Amino acid sequence: MSHAAVAGPDGVLRCPWALSAEEYVAYHDEEWGRTVHGDDALYERLSLEAFQSGLSWITILRRREGFRAAFADFRIAKVAGFTEADQERLLADSGIIRNRAKIEATLANARVLAEWAPGELDGLIWSYAPDRASRPAPRTLADVPAVTAESTALSKALKKRGIRFVGPTTAYALMQACGLVDDHLADCAARSG
Repeated sequence: MSHAAVAGPDGVLRCPWALSAEEYVAYHDEEWGRTVHGDDALYERLSLEAFQSGLSWITILRRREGFRAAFADFRIAKVAGFTEADQERLLADSGIIRNRAKIEATLANARVLAEWAPGELDGLIWSYAPDRASRPAPRTLADVPAVTAESTALSKALKKRGIRFVGPTTAYALMQACGLVDDHLADCAARSG
């Protein structure tokens, strides 16, 4: 795989990872790196990034609709009310990743977040967005970090507030997915500017 932007079959330059699977193209072009706000939307991304830990993102992407169905579209208030029977249902659901620790963390996180004021998760996450102007556009994949000072601080802040399964790498992946940072390569057509 090239480490610089690559032209796809349509001739459009994209980050090379976007061309490794069909599902990645739409995710890359329409979602990854785009601004995401709203507590439920951010809870979904946080949960999916936690489920991705140790796996390839395509595994999560291909099961995303299954995750949404299983976790009530990631509505915090709804998931916070899930019971032990719901947990057992999730552990038997082949449409998601059936990892007990990750399922328990997702449910526990919803219970914690249900106690927060509306907009509090959004405000906390976005308070760690670095100044985009101070970050040069990455030219190759080698220029894209896995962890930053901001993701480490965000991870610590979330953990301090009781959120589980959110290490610095997961926090950085969340920052990339939700547009806190723009890690589209400099020559990528999806780069915001």
